[in-house]
Amino acid sequence: MNFIADLHIHSKYSIATSKNLDPQNLDLWARIKGINVVGTGDFTHAQWTSELQEQLAEAEPGFFALKDDLRLTDEIPSIAADRPVRFVLSSEISTIYKKGDKTRKVHHVILAPDFQTAEKIQYQLGKIGNINSDGRPILGLDSRNLLEIALEVNPEILFIPAHIWTPWFSALGDKSGFESIDECYGDLSDHIYAIETGLSSDPAMNWRCSFLDKYTILSNSDAHSPEKLGREANLFNTELSYPALSAAIKSGDPETFLGTVEFFPQEGKYHHDGHRKCEISWDPKETLKHNEICPVCGKRVTVGVMNRVEQLADRDDVTERPNRSPFTSLIPLKEVLSGNPGHWP
Repeated sequence: MNFIADLHIHSKYSIATSKNLDPQNLDLWARIKGINVVGTGDFTHAQWTSELQEQLAEAEPGFFALKDDLRLTDEIPSIAADRPVRFVLSSEISTIYKKGDKTRKVHHVILAPDFQTAEKIQYQLGKIGNINSDGRPILGLDSRNLLEIALEVNPEILFIPAHIWTPWFSALGDKSGFESIDECYGDLSDHIYAIETGLSSDPAMNWRCSFLDKYTILSNSDAHSPEKLGREANLFNTELSYPALSAAIKSGDPETFLGTVEFFPQEGKYHHDGHRKCEISWDPKETLKHNEICPVCGKRVTVGVMNRVEQLADRDDVTERPNRSPFTSLIPLKEVLSGNPGHWP
Protein backbone atom coordinates (compact mmCIF):
# COMPACT_ATOMS: atom_id res chain seq x y z
CA MET A 1 0.00 0.00 0.00
CA ASN A 2 1.02 3.63 -0.48
CA PHE A 3 1.59 5.56 2.73
CA ILE A 4 3.20 8.70 4.16
CA ALA A 5 5.75 8.42 6.97
CA ASP A 6 7.25 11.11 9.19
CA LEU A 7 10.04 9.35 11.07
CA HIS A 8 11.82 12.10 13.03
CA ILE A 9 9.84 13.95 15.70
CA HIS A 10 10.12 14.67 19.42
CA SER A 11 8.07 14.02 22.55
CA LYS A 12 6.98 16.33 25.34
CA TYR A 13 10.13 15.27 27.20
CA SER A 14 12.45 17.09 24.80
CA ILE A 15 13.53 20.62 25.67
CA ALA A 16 11.55 23.39 23.93
CA THR A 17 8.72 21.18 22.72
CA SER A 18 4.95 21.26 23.09
CA LYS A 19 3.36 19.57 26.09
CA ASN A 20 0.81 18.20 23.61
CA LEU A 21 3.40 15.85 22.14
CA ASP A 22 1.80 12.73 23.53
CA PRO A 23 0.55 9.58 21.77
CA GLN A 24 -3.06 10.79 21.64
CA ASN A 25 -2.32 14.13 19.99
CA LEU A 26 0.25 12.61 17.64
CA ASP A 27 -2.36 10.09 16.52
CA LEU A 28 -4.94 12.87 16.13
CA TRP A 29 -2.75 15.17 14.06
CA ALA A 30 -1.44 12.31 11.94
CA ARG A 31 -5.06 11.47 11.05
CA ILE A 32 -5.84 15.11 10.26
CA LYS A 33 -2.81 15.38 7.98
CA GLY A 34 -3.12 11.97 6.35
CA ILE A 35 0.13 10.62 7.76
CA ASN A 36 0.06 6.86 8.17
CA VAL A 37 3.34 6.18 10.02
CA VAL A 38 4.84 8.44 12.69
CA GLY A 39 8.09 8.09 14.60
CA THR A 40 7.56 8.12 18.35
CA GLY A 41 10.62 10.23 19.01
CA ASP A 42 12.69 10.05 22.17
CA PHE A 43 12.68 6.29 22.86
CA THR A 44 15.85 6.78 24.92
CA HIS A 45 13.75 8.54 27.59
CA ALA A 46 12.50 5.95 30.09
CA GLN A 47 9.31 7.76 31.14
CA TRP A 48 8.28 8.38 27.53
CA THR A 49 8.96 4.75 26.63
CA SER A 50 6.84 3.67 29.59
CA GLU A 51 3.95 5.82 28.37
CA LEU A 52 4.29 4.40 24.87
CA GLN A 53 4.16 0.84 26.20
CA GLU A 54 1.02 1.65 28.17
CA GLN A 55 -0.82 3.40 25.35
CA LEU A 56 0.29 1.55 22.21
CA ALA A 57 -0.30 -2.00 21.03
CA GLU A 58 1.63 -3.81 18.31
CA ALA A 59 -0.42 -3.81 15.11
CA GLU A 60 2.09 -5.26 12.65
CA PRO A 61 5.71 -6.39 13.13
CA GLY A 62 7.54 -3.36 14.54
CA PHE A 63 4.54 -1.03 14.04
CA PHE A 64 2.27 0.08 16.87
CA ALA A 65 -1.19 1.66 17.09
CA LEU A 66 -2.78 3.81 19.78
CA LYS A 67 -5.27 1.76 21.78
CA ASP A 68 -8.79 2.34 20.47
CA ASP A 69 -10.22 3.69 23.72
CA LEU A 70 -7.55 6.44 23.80
CA ARG A 71 -8.18 7.91 20.34
CA LEU A 72 -9.38 11.54 20.34
CA THR A 73 -12.49 12.09 18.23
CA ASP A 74 -13.78 15.57 19.12
CA GLU A 75 -13.63 18.27 16.45
CA ILE A 76 -11.99 16.07 13.84
CA PRO A 77 -13.17 15.93 10.21
CA SER A 78 -15.19 12.78 9.58
CA ILE A 79 -12.88 11.78 6.73
CA ALA A 80 -10.03 11.48 9.25
CA ALA A 81 -11.91 9.89 12.13
CA ASP A 82 -11.07 6.28 11.33
CA ARG A 83 -7.83 6.82 9.43
CA PRO A 84 -5.26 4.21 10.54
CA VAL A 85 -2.06 5.54 12.15
CA ARG A 86 0.98 3.49 13.06
CA PHE A 87 3.94 4.39 15.28
CA VAL A 88 7.53 3.24 14.80
CA LEU A 89 10.04 3.59 17.63
CA SER A 90 12.46 6.43 16.91
CA SER A 91 14.85 8.68 18.78
CA GLU A 92 17.30 11.49 18.08
CA ILE A 93 20.62 11.52 19.94
CA SER A 94 23.15 14.35 20.07
CA THR A 95 26.85 13.52 20.31
CA ILE A 96 29.47 16.13 21.20
CA TYR A 97 33.12 15.10 21.13
CA LYS A 98 36.61 16.12 20.02
CA LYS A 99 37.96 14.59 16.83
CA GLY A 100 40.84 15.90 14.75
CA ASP A 101 41.11 19.62 15.30
CA LYS A 102 37.41 20.24 15.92
CA THR A 103 34.74 19.78 18.51
CA ARG A 104 32.12 17.73 16.69
CA LYS A 105 28.40 18.15 17.33
CA VAL A 106 26.38 15.59 15.40
CA HIS A 107 22.73 14.53 15.63
CA HIS A 108 21.53 11.04 14.71
CA VAL A 109 18.10 9.42 14.29
CA ILE A 110 17.70 5.77 15.27
CA LEU A 111 14.72 3.58 14.37
CA ALA A 112 14.22 0.45 16.45
CA PRO A 113 12.10 -2.62 15.59
CA ASP A 114 10.78 -3.29 19.11
CA PHE A 115 10.68 -2.08 22.71
CA GLN A 116 13.28 -4.63 23.79
CA THR A 117 15.80 -3.01 21.45
CA ALA A 118 14.87 0.47 22.70
CA GLU A 119 15.33 -0.58 26.32
CA LYS A 120 18.70 -2.22 25.64
CA ILE A 121 19.90 0.95 23.92
CA GLN A 122 18.68 2.93 26.94
CA TYR A 123 20.67 0.67 29.23
CA GLN A 124 23.89 0.98 27.22
CA LEU A 125 23.65 4.74 26.82
CA GLY A 126 22.67 5.19 30.47
CA LYS A 127 26.12 3.92 31.41
CA ILE A 128 27.67 6.76 29.40
CA GLY A 129 25.60 9.80 30.35
CA ASN A 130 22.29 11.19 31.61
CA ILE A 131 19.68 10.14 29.07
CA ASN A 132 16.60 11.18 31.06
CA SER A 133 17.17 14.91 31.50
CA ASP A 134 16.16 15.55 27.88
CA GLY A 135 14.20 13.52 25.34
CA ARG A 136 17.07 14.17 22.95
CA PRO A 137 20.06 13.25 25.13
CA ILE A 138 23.50 14.76 24.70
CA LEU A 139 26.40 12.32 25.02
CA GLY A 140 30.17 12.76 24.90
CA LEU A 141 30.50 9.92 22.45
CA ASP A 142 32.03 9.54 18.99
CA SER A 143 29.39 9.16 16.27
CA ARG A 144 31.04 5.96 15.11
CA ASN A 145 30.88 4.51 18.63
CA LEU A 146 27.20 5.39 19.02
CA LEU A 147 26.53 3.51 15.80
CA GLU A 148 28.52 0.55 17.11
CA ILE A 149 26.50 0.43 20.34
CA ALA A 150 23.21 0.49 18.44
CA LEU A 151 24.32 -2.25 16.02
CA GLU A 152 25.56 -4.46 18.83
CA VAL A 153 22.17 -4.19 20.53
CA ASN A 154 20.31 -5.07 17.33
CA PRO A 155 21.70 -5.08 13.77
CA GLU A 156 18.15 -4.44 12.52
CA ILE A 157 18.18 -0.84 13.78
CA LEU A 158 18.20 1.95 11.20
CA PHE A 159 20.77 4.64 11.93
CA ILE A 160 20.28 7.91 10.02
CA PRO A 161 22.49 11.02 10.17
CA ALA A 162 20.02 13.79 11.00
CA HIS A 163 19.60 17.06 9.01
CA ILE A 164 23.09 16.51 7.63
CA TRP A 165 23.85 20.11 6.56
CA THR A 166 22.71 22.07 9.62
CA PRO A 167 25.62 24.36 10.61
CA TRP A 168 25.77 23.54 14.32
CA PHE A 169 24.64 19.95 14.84
CA SER A 170 25.15 17.64 11.88
CA ALA A 171 27.52 15.28 10.11
CA LEU A 172 28.37 17.76 7.32
CA GLY A 173 27.60 21.16 8.88
CA ASP A 174 30.07 24.02 8.62
CA LYS A 175 30.62 24.53 12.34
CA SER A 176 31.58 21.03 13.41
CA GLY A 177 30.93 18.61 10.60
CA PHE A 178 33.03 16.34 8.44
CA GLU A 179 33.76 16.34 4.73
CA SER A 180 31.85 13.10 4.14
CA ILE A 181 29.59 10.59 5.86
CA ASP A 182 32.42 8.03 5.68
CA GLU A 183 34.71 10.36 7.63
CA CYS A 184 32.09 10.73 10.35
CA TYR A 185 31.35 7.03 10.87
CA GLY A 186 34.66 5.49 9.86
CA ASP A 187 34.84 1.73 9.47
CA LEU A 188 31.12 1.36 10.25
CA SER A 189 29.90 3.77 7.57
CA ASP A 190 28.68 0.85 5.44
CA HIS A 191 25.87 0.50 7.98
CA ILE A 192 24.51 3.92 7.01
CA TYR A 193 21.87 3.53 4.30
CA ALA A 194 20.09 6.87 4.36
CA ILE A 195 20.60 10.53 5.20
CA GLU A 196 18.12 13.23 6.19
CA THR A 197 17.92 16.50 4.24
CA GLY A 198 16.79 18.80 7.05
CA LEU A 199 14.44 21.73 6.48
CA SER A 200 17.11 23.91 4.85
CA SER A 201 18.00 21.57 1.99
CA ASP A 202 16.06 19.51 -0.52
CA PRO A 203 17.04 16.37 -2.48
CA ALA A 204 18.22 18.32 -5.54
CA MET A 205 20.80 20.13 -3.42
CA ASN A 206 22.05 16.78 -2.12
CA TRP A 207 22.23 15.35 -5.66
CA ARG A 208 25.15 17.72 -6.31
CA CYS A 209 27.40 15.61 -4.07
CA SER A 210 28.41 12.31 -5.65
CA PHE A 211 29.55 10.91 -2.29
CA LEU A 212 25.87 10.92 -1.26
CA ASP A 213 24.76 8.85 -4.27
CA LYS A 214 24.72 5.62 -2.30
CA TYR A 215 22.27 6.90 0.30
CA THR A 216 18.49 7.05 0.25
CA ILE A 217 17.49 10.66 0.84
CA LEU A 218 14.85 11.00 3.57
CA SER A 219 12.99 14.07 4.78
CA ASN A 220 11.18 14.38 8.10
CA SER A 221 9.49 17.16 10.06
CA ASP A 222 11.67 17.12 13.21
CA ALA A 223 8.39 18.33 14.73
CA HIS A 224 8.43 20.02 18.14
CA SER A 225 4.62 20.23 18.19
CA PRO A 226 1.90 17.97 16.76
CA GLU A 227 0.79 20.68 14.33
CA LYS A 228 4.20 20.53 12.60
CA LEU A 229 3.86 16.86 11.65
CA GLY A 230 4.34 16.22 7.96
CA ARG A 231 5.95 19.52 6.99
CA GLU A 232 8.48 17.10 5.52
CA ALA A 233 7.75 13.41 5.04
CA ASN A 234 8.47 10.26 3.00
CA LEU A 235 6.35 8.26 0.57
CA PHE A 236 6.40 4.46 0.60
CA ASN A 237 4.71 1.64 -1.25
CA THR A 238 5.10 -1.40 1.00
CA GLU A 239 3.12 -3.40 3.49
CA LEU A 240 2.80 -1.81 6.91
CA SER A 241 5.66 -3.28 8.94
CA TYR A 242 9.09 -2.34 10.22
CA PRO A 243 10.88 -4.95 8.06
CA ALA A 244 9.19 -3.63 4.91
CA LEU A 245 9.92 0.01 5.80
CA SER A 246 13.53 -0.86 6.60
CA ALA A 247 14.03 -2.77 3.35
CA ALA A 248 12.66 0.14 1.31
CA ILE A 249 14.97 2.64 3.03
CA LYS A 250 18.02 0.41 2.73
CA SER A 251 17.49 -0.33 -0.96
CA GLY A 252 16.06 2.98 -2.14
CA ASP A 253 14.10 0.83 -4.61
CA PRO A 254 11.89 3.23 -6.62
CA GLU A 255 9.10 0.65 -6.48
CA THR A 256 8.93 0.82 -2.68
CA PHE A 257 10.48 4.20 -1.79
CA LEU A 258 8.51 6.78 -3.76
CA GLY A 259 10.23 10.01 -2.71
CA THR A 260 9.66 12.86 -0.29
CA VAL A 261 7.51 15.84 0.59
CA GLU A 262 9.65 18.93 1.21
CA PHE A 263 9.67 22.29 2.88
CA PHE A 264 10.97 24.91 0.43
CA PRO A 265 14.61 25.05 1.65
CA GLN A 266 14.58 28.85 1.43
CA GLU A 267 12.11 28.71 4.33
CA GLY A 268 14.60 26.83 6.53
CA LYS A 269 16.33 29.07 9.04
CA TYR A 270 19.78 27.75 8.13
CA HIS A 271 19.51 27.93 4.34
CA HIS A 272 21.40 31.22 3.88
CA ASP A 273 24.48 32.59 5.60
CA GLY A 274 24.18 35.32 8.18
CA HIS A 275 23.20 36.37 11.67
CA ARG A 276 19.54 36.39 12.69
CA LYS A 277 19.97 38.99 15.44
CA CYS A 278 21.92 41.25 13.08
CA GLU A 279 19.28 40.77 10.36
CA ILE A 280 21.97 39.61 7.91
CA SER A 281 20.98 36.97 5.33
CA TRP A 282 23.38 36.34 2.43
CA ASP A 283 23.84 33.96 -0.43
CA PRO A 284 27.37 32.49 -0.81
CA LYS A 285 28.51 35.22 -3.24
CA GLU A 286 27.54 37.98 -0.83
CA THR A 287 29.32 36.17 2.00
CA LEU A 288 32.48 35.93 -0.11
CA LYS A 289 32.20 39.62 -0.96
CA HIS A 290 32.26 40.45 2.77
CA ASN A 291 35.01 37.93 3.62
CA GLU A 292 32.49 36.10 5.85
CA ILE A 293 32.43 39.03 8.30
CA CYS A 294 29.14 40.45 9.56
CA PRO A 295 29.08 44.27 9.10
CA VAL A 296 26.87 44.71 12.17
CA CYS A 297 28.75 42.81 14.90
CA GLY A 298 32.11 42.21 13.20
CA LYS A 299 32.04 38.44 13.80
CA ARG A 300 32.14 35.61 11.27
CA VAL A 301 28.70 34.87 9.90
CA THR A 302 27.15 31.47 10.30
CA VAL A 303 27.75 29.63 7.04
CA GLY A 304 24.45 28.07 6.06
CA VAL A 305 23.34 25.03 4.13
CA MET A 306 23.35 26.56 0.65
CA ASN A 307 26.97 27.63 1.04
CA ARG A 308 28.11 24.38 2.66
CA VAL A 309 26.60 22.32 -0.16
CA GLU A 310 28.43 24.54 -2.61
CA GLN A 311 31.71 23.87 -0.78
CA LEU A 312 31.37 20.07 -0.93
CA ALA A 313 29.54 19.68 -4.25
CA ASP A 314 31.44 17.97 -7.08
CA ARG A 315 28.82 18.19 -9.83
CA ASP A 316 26.60 20.83 -11.39
CA ASP A 317 24.47 18.45 -13.45
CA VAL A 318 22.22 16.81 -10.89
CA THR A 319 20.92 14.34 -13.49
CA GLU A 320 24.22 12.48 -13.02
CA ARG A 321 22.84 11.28 -9.69
CA PRO A 322 21.33 7.78 -10.03
CA ASN A 323 18.03 6.96 -8.30
CA ARG A 324 16.71 10.49 -8.11
CA SER A 325 13.56 9.83 -6.12
CA PRO A 326 10.89 12.43 -6.95
CA PHE A 327 10.00 15.11 -4.44
CA THR A 328 7.29 17.72 -4.04
CA SER A 329 7.82 21.05 -2.25
CA LEU A 330 4.87 22.50 -0.38
CA ILE A 331 4.05 25.68 1.52
CA PRO A 332 2.41 24.95 4.91
CA LEU A 333 -1.32 25.68 4.75
CA LYS A 334 -1.10 27.79 7.91
CA GLU A 335 1.29 30.17 6.15
CA VAL A 336 -0.89 30.34 3.04
CA LEU A 337 -3.92 31.28 5.12
CA SER A 338 -1.96 33.80 7.17
CA GLY A 339 -0.79 35.61 4.04
CA ASN A 340 2.80 35.52 5.29
CA PRO A 341 5.00 35.22 2.15
CA GLY A 342 8.24 34.47 4.04
CA HIS A 343 10.80 33.34 1.47
CA TRP A 344 8.33 31.72 -0.91
CA PRO A 345 9.84 31.12 -4.36
